[in-house]
Amino acid sequence: MQRRDLLKTLAAAPLAGVAGRLVAAPAAGGAKLLVVFLRGGYDSVNLLVPFASPFYYEARPRIAVARPGEANGALPLDARWGLHPALAATVMPLYAKGQAAFLPFAGTDDLSRSHFETQDSIELGQALDHGRDYRSGFLNRLTAVLNGGAHAEAIAFTDRLPISLRGDARAANMALGAVGRQAIDERQSKVIQAMYRDTPLGPTVAEGFEVRDEVLRAVKSEMDAASRNAMTPRGFELVARRMARLMRDRFDVGFVDVGGWDTHVGQGAGTGYLANRLEELGRGVAGFAQEMGDESWHNAVVVVISEFGRTFRENGNGGTDHGHGTVYWVLGGGLAAQAGGHVLGEQAEISQPALFQNRDWPVLNEYRAVFGGLFRRMYGLAPAQLDRVFAGVAPKDLQLL
Repeated sequence: MQRRDLLKTLAAAPLAGVAGRLVAAPAAGGAKLLVVFLRGGYDSVNLLVPFASPFYYEARPRIAVARPGEANGALPLDARWGLHPALAATVMPLYAKGQAAFLPFAGTDDLSRSHFETQDSIELGQALDHGRDYRSGFLNRLTAVLNGGAHAEAIAFTDRLPISLRGDARAANMALGAVGRQAIDERQSKVIQAMYRDTPLGPTVAEGFEVRDEVLRAVKSEMDAASRNAMTPRGFELVARRMARLMRDRFDVGFVDVGGWDTHVGQGAGTGYLANRLEELGRGVAGFAQEMGDESWHNAVVVVISEFGRTFRENGNGGTDHGHGTVYWVLGGGLAAQAGGHVLGEQAEISQPALFQNRDWPVLNEYRAVFGGLFRRMYGLAPAQLDRVFAGVAPKDLQLL
């Protein structure tokens, strides 16, 4: 194998880092965390619909989701908020059972409105007024803290290790959408491992292939069933169910990203492009919950985030442009009664004076503080341990668990 070909194939292989050694965290009690990153900045204003606001309908004459009771209208969550109708059969039942909550006016203080700049900022979880260390993502730091007390494993269901899982703690990555199409076959794997066997990278390369093989074995029975037309769902739901089985049986911290949310043109209202994307996402989230099973789902928390929201007003192309504040989703079978089935956090009136820079939702629930509050409840982390994950951030306790 030529070195040039080796570099190409290595890029497709799952890699694992060495375990970090930090102050021990309390036992997590089987807790499972999955972060779903919607890349592209999704239009959260049409996900969590402020149907009680006349300004919403004035600002979006073509793309506003209709009021509850009207054709393709929002699903009422309370007197103020409604859910996009595309989620009627998937996320709405979880909300009704107290297993889903929504956090509007959430996000980062990064004002660049650049996809890549803001995505990096969120995945790093570092202060904006300091230099960035791209070797240290916030989910890796969390895993390292957890590893100080009990064994915890992290995985990204992506082609390449995301920034959020870069660091000293062990973290694997593998895209599950194409597990049947290996970029590196068994013969190539042996050649690569032999080339690195007596080098410092040898153990890491070998471990990476071991993780890949274990993941493939775990989904083989499902793949065989699919070849006999036993499983018909496609897209994100199929991947989400695979993720659920792996996290239920082995991994403790997970990350996946879903693209296609940059809706500058023709995003639609109760139906259309955005509705189709939300329906697919909802099937994935509901499929993940179902596949986890009752016991594991009770210990699981899924957080759906995006780099930013969209402009509150529609643009001239029937879409929306890059915004600021957004809506986070928090789902899990063990959400507290005061959280599950509620719209949470600090909120503002939906009116023109409340807009940030006269265009966007403001950020009132900063994401590091929100995650910090969740981690404190989920894992029982002490202040010093939280500071290792998000330095200098005071956690915001939304009493999610």
